[in-house]
Amino acid sequence: MGPSKLDQVYRNLAFSKFFVKGWGNPTNIKRLFEFRKIVKNREKCQALVDPQHPVTIVKEEDHKTYTLLQGYFTSPLAIHLPGLVPKASEKAHFEVLLPKQWKWPNNLKPMVVQYAGTGDHYFWRRRMLMGKPLIDEYNIGSIIIENPFYGLRKPDEQHRSCLNNVSDIFVMGGCLILESLVLFHWCERNGLGPLGTTGVSMGGYMASLAATSWPKPLVLVPCLSWSTASVVFTEGVLSRAIDWSLLESQYCDNQLYTEILEMIMQSYIDECDSAFDAGRHFAQSYTRHMNNTNNTNNTNNTIKTDETSLNIAEEPVKSHGLGYVQNLTTQLSELTQFFRVGQLEQLKSAERELARQKAIQFMRGIMDEFTHIANYSRPVDCSPIVIVAARDDAYVPRDGTTNLSQLWPESEIRYLKTGHIGAYLLHHSIFRRAVKDAFDKLISKHCHI
Repeated sequence: MGPSKLDQVYRNLAFSKFFVKGWGNPTNIKRLFEFRKIVKNREKCQALVDPQHPVTIVKEEDHKTYTLLQGYFTSPLAIHLPGLVPKASEKAHFEVLLPKQWKWPNNLKPMVVQYAGTGDHYFWRRRMLMGKPLIDEYNIGSIIIENPFYGLRKPDEQHRSCLNNVSDIFVMGGCLILESLVLFHWCERNGLGPLGTTGVSMGGYMASLAATSWPKPLVLVPCLSWSTASVVFTEGVLSRAIDWSLLESQYCDNQLYTEILEMIMQSYIDECDSAFDAGRHFAQSYTRHMNNTNNTNNTNNTIKTDETSLNIAEEPVKSHGLGYVQNLTTQLSELTQFFRVGQLEQLKSAERELARQKAIQFMRGIMDEFTHIANYSRPVDCSPIVIVAARDDAYVPRDGTTNLSQLWPESEIRYLKTGHIGAYLLHHSIFRRAVKDAFDKLISKHCHI
């Protein structure tokens, strides 16, 4: 089966556009690049968050089978990288769903942090589809965190779920990595655990990034995501929702973006001794692309009209007279103009294609740099990782990407015979079962019941 038709139709029905303001401030992208070098190391990342980071609970509600808490705290990223996190996103809002009666042995209280997928604003959807059923079916509690740029954390100038800048994705990821540490520490202070992370689509990527920063065994259940988000925005159906002409012009007009790409390439070279070099495939494809670009430029440079080669034979001049020569000269002039216009269009078309390829390569490079799982620490124990993927996913193509089983040995992958949208609409029960099974694996191995 090929990419899901439902995925393609659903995307065509949505008119929203992503990254309408472009790549984002290149200086800020460079700051995020340096930050990524820190958080890729679990020990250094841990040092960025105080285990006693203040958390405020503002509301407590009593429900039939669970207690609902609402709270907030200041995002550590807003402290470490001032000016990068929008004011509206600096405060991290969350909900906690706690079973009224814990039924696990040895006073275990398993809790899973849920991250939002694209378009999942506020808490109600995850509360109804995952949080409450996890309590009713498996006695597992949840923390539902509001992603930066969403719901209570959405900047006023942002239209719905459409992030204004490509760099906003990286700010979101950086925030959630550190905010997850705050929540993990809060759970431990309150006697909750073992702990886990889960999410669907973009939420699956964020859950995976968050799990890399915790120094203890952790449940991880990423659903409908994969090893990198680069393919989502360069090959998946969401690539059609991007204003590539804007990204092309910004990339070609600002040398700083080229410098960022060179920094990424150098990073891949410096880290080439790592077990899983996320940049190897990109570096190779980028080199091939630049070779092809040079060939294209050479070809374009040879496209010209050599008027001196248009020789008019002397015999017709003598036999037909001046009128014939004037007529022939006019025809040749028109023919030359015709070829000039055609060649100009060829050049413009080649230049447009070149600009598009440069923008796509830059998108692939920075997305791999910030979202590729291989660029972060491997979870302490990969056996409690259960991955749920859609075989016919047109949003998250997997061809040519690193398989998660290679990055996370002992993890389990469960494939659904459907696409991205079909899996989201019909299979939350499978997502919940994967969370339960992952906790069973972790508890049997680490909790000595």
